Amino acid sequence: MGVPAFFRWLSRKYPSVIIECVEQKQSDEHGNPLYDDMTQPNPNKVEFDNLYLDMNGIIHPCTHPEDKPAPKDEDEMMVAIFECIDRLMNIVRPRKLLYMAIDGVAPRAKMNQQRSRRFRASKEAAEKAAEVQKIREELKAKGCILPPEKEKGAHFDSNCITPGTPFMDRLSKCLQYYVHDRMNNNPGWKGLKIILSDANVPGEGEHKIMDYIRKQRAQPDHDPNTHHVLCGADADLIMLGLATHETHFTIIREEFLPNKERPCDICQIMGHEMKDCTGLQSERDINRTPPPPGAETQFIFVRLNVLKEYLAKELDMPNLPFKYDFERVIDDWVFMCFFVGNDFLPHLPSLEIRENAIDRLVTLYKKCVYKTKGYLTDSGSVTVDRVELIMTDLGYAEDEIFRQRKVTEDRFKERNKRMKMQKEREQRPNFDQMNKSQFAPTPLGRGITPQAIQNPRQEAAHFRMLGSNQQQSQQHHSNNDNNRRGQKRKADEPLTPASVEEPETPDEVRLWEDGFKDRYYESKFDVAPQNMKFRQTVAWEYVRGLCWVLKYYYQGCASWEWYFPYHYAPFASDFKALSNVNTHFERGTPFKPLQQLMGVFPAASRNHVPPAFAELMLMGVFPAASRNHVPPAFAELMVDPKSPIIDFYPIDFHIDLNGKKFAWQGVALLPFVDEKRLFKATDPKVPLLTREERLRNENGLARLYLSPGPDAYKMVKGLYNGSVDYEREVPILADCMRGLIIPTVENVPQDGVLPSPIPGLHPVCENKVLTMKYLDPQFADDFIYPARKLEGARDQPKVLGANEGPVIGFGQRTNRAGLGSAGHRMMNHYTGNSRGGGGGGGGGGGRNDYNNFSRGKYLNIVFFTSCTWTLLFSERTIVSTVVVTKTAFPGEKLSELYRLSSLFSISEWWSIVLFLAVHASHLYGVSIAA
Repeated sequence: MGVPAFFRWLSRKYPSVIIECVEQKQSDEHGNPLYDDMTQPNPNKVEFDNLYLDMNGIIHPCTHPEDKPAPKDEDEMMVAIFECIDRLMNIVRPRKLLYMAIDGVAPRAKMNQQRSRRFRASKEAAEKAAEVQKIREELKAKGCILPPEKEKGAHFDSNCITPGTPFMDRLSKCLQYYVHDRMNNNPGWKGLKIILSDANVPGEGEHKIMDYIRKQRAQPDHDPNTHHVLCGADADLIMLGLATHETHFTIIREEFLPNKERPCDICQIMGHEMKDCTGLQSERDINRTPPPPGAETQFIFVRLNVLKEYLAKELDMPNLPFKYDFERVIDDWVFMCFFVGNDFLPHLPSLEIRENAIDRLVTLYKKCVYKTKGYLTDSGSVTVDRVELIMTDLGYAEDEIFRQRKVTEDRFKERNKRMKMQKEREQRPNFDQMNKSQFAPTPLGRGITPQAIQNPRQEAAHFRMLGSNQQQSQQHHSNNDNNRRGQKRKADEPLTPASVEEPETPDEVRLWEDGFKDRYYESKFDVAPQNMKFRQTVAWEYVRGLCWVLKYYYQGCASWEWYFPYHYAPFASDFKALSNVNTHFERGTPFKPLQQLMGVFPAASRNHVPPAFAELMLMGVFPAASRNHVPPAFAELMVDPKSPIIDFYPIDFHIDLNGKKFAWQGVALLPFVDEKRLFKATDPKVPLLTREERLRNENGLARLYLSPGPDAYKMVKGLYNGSVDYEREVPILADCMRGLIIPTVENVPQDGVLPSPIPGLHPVCENKVLTMKYLDPQFADDFIYPARKLEGARDQPKVLGANEGPVIGFGQRTNRAGLGSAGHRMMNHYTGNSRGGGGGGGGGGGRNDYNNFSRGKYLNIVFFTSCTWTLLFSERTIVSTVVVTKTAFPGEKLSELYRLSSLFSISEWWSIVLFLAVHASHLYGVSIAA
């Protein structure tokens, strides 16, 4: 979902939601992973039933990874995807179902975001290539040593990870081979039902998964205690998981590690950015081995049952004028998160996730719910007049929100300026040290006779290192007066005066000043300030969009054709007379894959589009740079100046920073695609497509794979005996899973052979796996899937303690963290809190606060324990413990403590934890009791 910081916010606010996965694997002599027997009990102490893979979250990091060398070709990419699925299967070990869903054609509302992202990627790639070339030329002119330029080989364009491209067609074939290989040869896969929904099946991957879960829940024999695990990195998976109201729902994702260090794009050396590159140090570095990839990224579980425990505490509302229903409250919380950001609507100007926007909305909700006398939502439908009450209260606060944001930004800029000035001072040469060095000029007959250099190599190393840190230099100066050596060092970064600041884009709206609404609509929408009707139109369409998004999450796609037709959102104070908003949608039909390609690709990717379409591509979803992904029949449409849709594919476009600092945070002002014009231009080209291109352009069905065992296998096997009817729809019931199946010509015969599509991999021999087309259970278009907990569903055991403290692992902890007597003595020594003892006639010596469990002492113990847990476990622990103290710390002091806890990594906490303990009494007005 389009909330970049949502997961970080959630994991810090609700830390016990996150736990690390237990993974059992070894490596052979070549470094290849060796996994344990998947049929053994899950080492995570819980057995999962169904594993759902949002495949695009796997495909992208496997094809263009950020933390290791990229695969050399598509074959290596496919193998990397196989290995990632193997790893996930080893961690989760599902017992009933594996569902792999690749993004198919998306709803029109999502295509605008896809179009923006792909055009941005094309623009940024071109700009980066130009910048690299420019810096290389400048360094060459200065005589710097540079590594050779990268080979002008085939560059992997990630835009090809879009339905309709040859890459996605090949990926589907490779995954079909992978499924057959594992089901025939891996004992852990036998007995599983496998569903593969590839890019030819319409819908986003995660929403195809949600459709499957919703329709299975509506079956009379569905097991309400099925344990689901959904894999994906998108923040909206959390919302989708909550929307199912399943009591056993877990998300698995890669652990988020912010600020990963990356090598310079020019010299491939860590430690500096490309703009600060000075080339290699010597000719020998040209053939230097590149740095090895970092440690393998770990996976974590996001436990939605624990998140619900947190929300139950936070959203408790006593004395309501109507019956309290926690499941309905969860739905309202999900709905409020949409205001902060999603993939279909821009977020409201007054709501920023980094400014605790969700907390602000929750506070307004808990206040207004007594006036609304009911919930905001009901099974995916919005009661808009109740939403209006909350937005009205938010509108009253908008002026102050914008003013406070300006104050915060100014403070941040001032702090950065001070830090730059401090850095500049630290980089100045230490002339005091240089004057005492071995090589410093000394008047004849004066000064100390320098000692002879006994070890030139050691002295040279000492000469380079001395004074690299001013504080260390001063310490060396005081301890070694007679052995000082000179120092010549290179500044870590150019000595740019702190007063020279980067130019900022002027903000003509100035939200913090009076009259901001008039300036906003005039600047962003090019509408006269007095045009109040237009403001109402934008606000109503935005609310209509919120209704569409909620239905999408709870009932499926309400309309394939609707989209929000503006680049910017209205203000909360513009949400008026919402009862007049039209919340009805016509479902329509999805685009064909090649039509979406033409709508989202830049022209640079036109090679992925059929040549017959490519000439239109300077006007669709892809930028013209993407025409390499388009069939030849379409390709010229993307570049021909006479193309009827050339305006869809601008070569350059403006990015409005919209008050942000970085371009990726800004708004890409691309023209919206007129689908009628697009279809009119592409339809005449369809007859020019080849057979393979026509197959890629068809919307298809998912595939179901069964291995020998259950009764359903015998029934399906009978469908392929004798004359096969490939149009026949047959109901299927396989281990409480229902649906419709259709025989397919893709089925590999019994005991047949399936060749490998990847050179070097063995074929699948003596096949036993059956393949069918699969349809979810069918319901009427107006059927409402109830958003409620199913009868018979059992809640999981509570995890949170009375003080909301973290509990690590799925089960109860038996190994409690503790501080030994030596640790207590050390802390007592450093804090001056030694326990009372004989003082020799004078009575007790130090203070004895150890057993004083007053309010303040309890908090101090909590704070110190959090530091100890940090050393023992992870960075998240201290954040969780600090957050727990919110009931006793004054708000402003808790806020300061929370900011401190989030600024440091685990390694940094090692060095500062004692400092925090010693000085806590000065910072927060409390004393430490170890």
